[in-house]
Formats: sequence, C-alpha cells, structure tokens
Amino acid sequence: MSYDLVITGGKVIDGTGNAPFDADIAIRDGLIVNIGSELETENANVIEADGKIVTPGFVDIHTHYDGQATWDGLLEPSSGHGVTTIVMGNCGVGFAPVKPGQEEWLIQLMEGVEDIPGTALSEGMEWGWESFPEYLNTLEEKNFSIDIGSQVAHGAVRSYVMGDRGSNNEPANPEDIAEMKNLVREAIEAGALGVSTSRVLGHRAMNGEPVPGTFAAEDELYGLGEALRDAGSGVFELAPAGADGQDLVKAPAEMKWMRQLSATIERPVTFALLQNESEPRLWEQLLSESLEATEQGSQCFPQVAGRPFGLLIGLQTHHAFAKRPTFLQIADLPHSELVSQLKQKTVRNAILNETDEPANPNIVFDGMTRMVQVMLHRLYPLGEIPDYEPDPSKSFVEIAKTVNSTPEEVLYDYMLENDGHAMGMMPIFNYVDGNHDVIREMLLHPQAVSGLSDGGAHCGMICDASIPTFMLSHWTRDRTRGEKLPLEWIVKKQTQDTATLYGLNDRGTLQAGKRADINVINYDALTLYGPKMAHDLPAGGRRLLQEATGYDYTIVAGHITRDHGKDTGERPGRLIRGAR
Repeated sequence: MSYDLVITGGKVIDGTGNAPFDADIAIRDGLIVNIGSELETENANVIEADGKIVTPGFVDIHTHYDGQATWDGLLEPSSGHGVTTIVMGNCGVGFAPVKPGQEEWLIQLMEGVEDIPGTALSEGMEWGWESFPEYLNTLEEKNFSIDIGSQVAHGAVRSYVMGDRGSNNEPANPEDIAEMKNLVREAIEAGALGVSTSRVLGHRAMNGEPVPGTFAAEDELYGLGEALRDAGSGVFELAPAGADGQDLVKAPAEMKWMRQLSATIERPVTFALLQNESEPRLWEQLLSESLEATEQGSQCFPQVAGRPFGLLIGLQTHHAFAKRPTFLQIADLPHSELVSQLKQKTVRNAILNETDEPANPNIVFDGMTRMVQVMLHRLYPLGEIPDYEPDPSKSFVEIAKTVNSTPEEVLYDYMLENDGHAMGMMPIFNYVDGNHDVIREMLLHPQAVSGLSDGGAHCGMICDASIPTFMLSHWTRDRTRGEKLPLEWIVKKQTQDTATLYGLNDRGTLQAGKRADINVINYDALTLYGPKMAHDLPAGGRRLLQEATGYDYTIVAGHITRDHGKDTGERPGRLIRGAR
C-alpha cells in the first residue's frame, strides 16, 4: 500500500488524553490512513521524527480573522503556532450580513471592539457580498494555510435588520426578532458554525456605542438560539455581562439564562470566563454551575485563557508617556530616530517631569495612558524570552524600590532596551495577587475549554495567538512557580476538546480516517520569543507578532505548510461549512 507522506519514529500524542506512544503515521489524500510500526515508506515523502513529538494540529475556537481572511491566505500569527483550524466571528462582531453602504460602519465596529486597524480593513478587505451565505461563498473561493470556520455575528445581524435602531441598541420588536432568527438559521444552514453575541460594556464601536445586542432582552437572545435548534446545528458563543470586570453583579443572572437557553435549544453555549480582581473567586462559582447544568440537560462550556489576560506595554503600543507634550512632538519619528531622541538626557528629564495632555473622551483607547500610569504595580518586564508568570516582586513598582528610583523612570529606561522593542506585561485578568494556579485550576475543570486567544485582533495590545505554544512550553515543561500539567492533557485541551465543541469531529485526534492536520515538534527546543510590532497590514497597519521555534513541521490536510517555522507556500486550507 502506497502513501503520500509518512511520519516515522515520533512520540505520538494523539489528542485523546491517552499516554504518548511510539508510532509511524501514514497519510494519503489528506487523511491519516495508518498508525503503526515500521510502515512502508517506498514512494512516500518521509518526515523523520525521531526524538520529536507528533500532535494533532491545534484548533483555535476564538479568533477574529473575519476581515483578514478576505485578503490573506497565510493567517498569521495563528498559523505560526501549530494552529491548523480557526473559528472566527466571535463576540458579536463580523462582516455579514451587510447592506450596501454599511460596510464602513461594520469596520468601525470591528476596530473599536477588537483593535484591528480600520485603515487596514478598509484597504485590504475584498467585499462583494450582502448575505452571510454570500460571505461564505467569497471565503470558499480562497485558499489558506489553515482551515477556517465562521460564526454569524449578532451585531451585524441586528444592524442589518433594524438599521440605526439596531446599532443604537434600541429594543427589538417581535418582527425584528423573527427576521433575525431567519437570518441566523439561513447562516447555519449555509455552514456557519454558530452565532455569537457580546454583552460586555467594554465592547464598543469607534463612536463609543456598545456592540449592537449588548442589552438585548431574553426574547431576542432566545430567538438567535432557536435558530440553532431549528437548524439542528451550531454553537451559541458570547462574551457575557461581567466578563470584562464591569457589571459583575449581573454574572449570576447571565449564568442562569445561559443554562436555560442551552437546555431549551439543546445546543452548546460557550462563554468567556476570566478571573477578576474585584470578585476573585467568582470563576469557581461559574465553573461549578456549568458542571451542575449538565444534570439539567444544558451544555455550558466556559472558555478560559491559558495565561494572564491583559495588555502589552511598550514604546510601540500604549504606554505611560504617550500623552506627554515632549513625547508628542517626536512621536511620529521613525522608530530608530525616536529611540535615539528618547535616550537624550534632556528629553528623558522633560518627559518624566511633564503633565499629560488631556485624553480625548471621543477617541477609543485615548485614555490608555492614564490606565498604565495607575497600574504600574501590576506591570512586569516581559523579557525577550517572555515570562508570563512573573513573581509579584518583579513589578516596576517593586523594582523601583530596589534601585532607589521611581517606577516611571524604571519603565522609561526599560522600554528603550532591545533597540526600543522591550515589552512589559500588564495582567488585568487571571493574575490576582500573582496567583497563576487559578489558571491551572481553570484548565483542569471538565467543562472548561481552551480559548480567548483573539487571534487576528487587539493588534496593538496583545499577541495571545501564541497561547498554543505557551501552553506546551510553560504548562508541561518550564513552569517553576507551581505544579506542571501533563503534556497529553494540554494537547487534548487544544485539539480534541476544542474540535468537539464545534462538531469538527473529522479532526482533533490522530486516528485513522481523521484529517491529516499534524504538528511535528522538537519539544525540548520549543521556544516562544517576545512579541514584536510589525507594520505589515494593508495601509501600513500595525500588529504584534510573536515568533516560535521548535515547530519542525506543520501539516494541513496532508500538505506541509510550515517547515521549521517557515511558510512553504502551500495553501491546502479551506472554508469549513458546518459540523463534520
């Protein structure tokens, strides 16, 4: 029997959670066809994986490549971190359905909520659809390095149906809800993987308005869910009220209706879950209720992040000096010239002793400078080999005490290191009192799924698309401040578990008959590097990228898409239509 590709001699971690085992893997026509010892290699392309681990490709269920996918087949940063399947259309924002003339408004909504440069979206997006099925048809014509699936976004549906009433969050009437329900069912039947919505106050368009649907009544939310029930497919995804730390008092009520909704529509509900400083143990209650809900026929799956959730602070992102008059005078200089100027003693002294210019309340994110200033006690040097679990004694406030300086002085000098590319990490969620064991407990919970990478989004704030790499290197190998987690468990969390939630049962494990989406990883050498700012989006838009070494090969549908970290140019990835 001949094969197209055979991976020989590797340590197979098959995604089921079972113990690793030694085996060869044979691939033909994009599928795994045999797993065993000393398989025939004649006429096959051979990857020798001695000393390496072999895993399923990672399935990232929380991304925002909705616009990028229309112009970019590579889909970095996710495709550089072992991810072979993504799900986009999360948090109630997306680009279909759209009425002619509404395109720019949807771009402004995406920019405000997900910090994707609007100029890049306007320059790069290739429109040509109105309905959600037409949007999928557009994506289906394209080839990608990885597979993509999409959910239909409540914000776009609501605005399409209700116009300004919808975008202004006015109540929906029964006719509005019926039309929204029809559009969501149409999307699911065309291949959408679910419907998404957002109820957090922090998700706002560039005009400051909350995402359409933020205050939707239960009859509207049930209308969306009933569309999934009627279509017999799809996941209901949301950012629930309180997920961003605001309106935490609403969290118990949110959990109640999510449980009831799932039981009523007999479909999974998945929602963002983060630890918040003001209610540091609320996450335990919500996880517990999610598990209890299974006894009532509900399927509630909190999405948890594999590391602290916050902001990256550096000279090219938001930082503490961005509103100082002297800095504003030189802020537009080329990066190297800016760094040179900032190193001048007179410039340094001026900036450190000045008062900020007032923030413009009409500009989204313009108040970030002040936020950084008041949270220096929770800002840590990240390092070129990033430390996402820093000791609390390593904050800029604590460092300043040891060197008899001020936190702002220490931060200023640190940002100029590494030619002005040094980054600090400000964990806002999942790191109360520097306790990383909370994340470990979340990951171990049977209802929790790994998510919230936001791949493709928050381009000037985070690069959590690298979480799959961090999960392997930190939790299973490098952790020193607490217990590690089994490698086979971490692999399962981001392969079988995430694929199963979205009904993608043709992938996520290494078994005969499954898709040949595979990573061959030099586990001992797997290294995640610090994030760097690039200006490679359309119109020169910026985004943070984060490199990793140790991925010897990433394989999608039997094609080698990355060879020792480098894109091979192969584009076997396609649009996924519906559950498998």
